[in-house]
Amino acid sequence: MADRSARLPAARRRRQLLDVALRSFAERGFHQTSMDDIAEAAGVTKPVLYQHFTSKRDLYIELLDDVGGRMMEGIAKAVAAANGPRQQVEAGMRAYFSFVAEEADAFRLLFGSGTRRDEEFERAARRVEDSIAEAVAVFIDADIDPEHRRMLAHGLVGLAEGTSRVWLHDGMPGGAEQLAGRIAELAWAGLRGIRR
Repeated sequence: MADRSARLPAARRRRQLLDVALRSFAERGFHQTSMDDIAEAAGVTKPVLYQHFTSKRDLYIELLDDVGGRMMEGIAKAVAAANGPRQQVEAGMRAYFSFVAEEADAFRLLFGSGTRRDEEFERAARRVEDSIAEAVAVFIDADIDPEHRRMLAHGLVGLAEGTSRVWLHDGMPGGAEQLAGRIAELAWAGLRGIRR
C-alpha cells in the first residue's frame, strides 16, 4: 500500500478520511470496521489515520457530528431563503429529503440502528435531532408556549426521519422533490390546525 499522506494538506486529508470512513462504516457498521480497513481504503498508513483521529470511536463521533452539521446547514439555508411559513416547511422538507437522497450512507450512519445501540453515539444523533428541531421551532408561527412549539418541531423531525427510513428501505416511488411535497403538505395541514 502506498502512503499518499504527504500529497494532501492536513484539512483535505482529514476530509478524505472522514469520507472514506463514512463509506466503510455504512457498508460494514462500527464494530465490523477496523482502523486498518479505513486506512487501507484511504491509501494511508494506520499511523497517518491516528494523526487525525485518536481512536475509531472518536472518528465515528466526529463523523456523526460532521454528517449532522452538513444536514443541518442545508436545511437552515433552505428555510432561511424561503418566503413565508408554508414555503419554509416545503423548503425544509425538500432540503431534508434531498440530503437523504444524495447522502443515503450519511443518513443511515446518523439514524441507523447501529448508532442507536451505543449510548455515546445515540447522544451524538440526538444532538442533531435537537438542533434541527430547535431550528424548526423558530418557524412554527402559532400562539403556543415554547415547550409545545418544541414538541411539535420534534414531531416534524420525526416525520421526516421515519419517512426517510421507509423511503430508503422500500424504495417508495418518486424522488426527493415529490416526497418533500407530500410530507410538507401533511406537515402544513397539521401546523395550520394547532390550537393552544
